[in-house]
Amino acid sequence: MEMKGGCRCGAIRYEAKGDIAHHALCHCRDCQMASGAPMVAWLAVGSDNFTVTKGEPASYHGAGASVRYFCANCGTPLYFVNEDMLPDIVDINSVTLDEPDANAPGAQIQVAERREWMTRLGEMPEFERFPGG
Repeated sequence: MEMKGGCRCGAIRYEAKGDIAHHALCHCRDCQMASGAPMVAWLAVGSDNFTVTKGEPASYHGAGASVRYFCANCGTPLYFVNEDMLPDIVDINSVTLDEPDANAPGAQIQVAERREWMTRLGEMPEFERFPGG
């Protein structure tokens, strides 16, 4: 399988090939703070199957061996590496893929840190676009 993606402004582009190791929604506090969102969808591939094809992403070194890569121009979070926890894996922020719906997540992880209100999403009203606009 071949996948391509990049940041919002187009300054950073990447390609991933091969099998998907996992695709999960992560609810950990670190992902929440890094993204400004209640969860992040991560699609993992082998690091030898991942290549940045355009630009040079900025990085943030968190706790331990955790490194988050993002576009310094538009701020889009792109991928995550942690050789201690996930050796030889690149976790791609799957919504940055050119075809983000091609592979659905198969699990939710770190639910101990999930925002409580996320468990009630199905009960909330839905609007196809911004209401009243």
